[in-house]
Amino acid sequence: MNPNQIISDAQQKLQQATAFFEQDLKKVRTGRAHAGMLDGVIVTAYGSPMPLNQIANVTAPEAQLLQITPFDPNNLQAIASAIRDNPTLGLNPMDDGRIVRVPIPPLNEERRRELVKTLGGKVEDCMVSLRNIRHDAMDAIASAKKDKAVGEDDAKRLEKQIEDAMNKAKATVEAAAKAKEADIMTI
Repeated sequence: MNPNQIISDAQQKLQQATAFFEQDLKKVRTGRAHAGMLDGVIVTAYGSPMPLNQIANVTAPEAQLLQITPFDPNNLQAIASAIRDNPTLGLNPMDDGRIVRVPIPPLNEERRRELVKTLGGKVEDCMVSLRNIRHDAMDAIASAKKDKAVGEDDAKRLEKQIEDAMNKAKATVEAAAKAKEADIMTI
């Protein structure tokens, strides 16, 4: 494999892992309402399961309220029950015949600590994924070195580039996690 290809593949995979982590963070609840909280909700509409954002518009008009406006009013009950039946959300939606309102209860101290633990688990999962990407890239470099495709000096340079990319990705993940933790712990 081309040595530059090893580096670009590793950098791309590291960026993808970081982007996935940042998307995953949006699902972790904070004290304020945001439309991303309902990203994982699947609603059975028209006889098949569909993501909520494909059948309704989700907004946060207030800090403690989500408002869901279905594109088709016939899906109102399905949306409300999908949110109510999702145990990870713990929310109780109300509908008035046109829109679904979901009040977001304030977090207590114990729940905040649980969310921080969940956040820690997500950070660790992402770090494992980043380390696996680095490990695969280092193996590819070692294999290229063994096959005499790259020299000793080039291999060292490539390994340093992989480490630099890894450190950059790790710093991005840690910064995002720290910001999210501060968001969760803010009352």
